[in-house]
Parts: sequence; structure tokens; C-alpha cells
Amino acid sequence: MTIGLKRAYDPPGSTDGLRVLVDLLWPRGLSRQEAHIDVWAKDVAPSPALRQWFGHDPAKWQEFQARYESELARNEEAVVALRRLIGDKAATLIYAARDVEHTHAIVTKRVLEHTPL
Repeated sequence: MTIGLKRAYDPPGSTDGLRVLVDLLWPRGLSRQEAHIDVWAKDVAPSPALRQWFGHDPAKWQEFQARYESELARNEEAVVALRRLIGDKAATLIYAARDVEHTHAIVTKRVLEHTPL
């Protein structure tokens, strides 16, 4: 299994594999045709309360990761279902955030990589 990360606004690539949107909200200004999303996994996105608390503030990044991992642990069924859907194939987690260093998709990827089939 290879899981990549990509912004929703970046063009799809031939090595993307299964393109999984991991945001709760659809990316602004992007049509479904432009996005080339195969699966919209809203259920593994951070809760609205956690997103609002974080506010993409890099100073909160460490705490955000811990809180989000805790949310994912409580939502194990959705994480396992996504992991099974990806299987041994290549996949790319798609997100809309501008900050590529402090995005929930990094945490989602890490959790999926440590979730058995």
C-alpha cells in the first residue's frame, strides 16, 4: 500500500491511484469533474469542533494531532473501512487546506498506514 497526499486544487496524477477526499466539506470552487475524487470519506475528517479549535494555527499542531488521533480511534469502524477499501493499492488522500505541513491528512495517512487490513 502506498498512500500519498495532495491538495484538491492540484491536478490529478497518473500515480494517484484511488483518490480519497478526507475533508468534511467539499473544496470551494472545485467541480466534481475537476476534482477527480473516487471516494469522499467525510467520516474520517476532523469534527467541526476540532477544526474550529485548530483554525490552522501551527502553534496548535502538536495538540491537534493528538486530539484528531483520539477522534479517529473513537471512529475505528470508519478508519478500518477506508483501510480495507484502499487495500494494497495506491491511494492519495485529498484535502483542501493551503498549509501542506499542518493538515489533518498527514495524521489520517499515518493512522491508515498503521491500521491492519
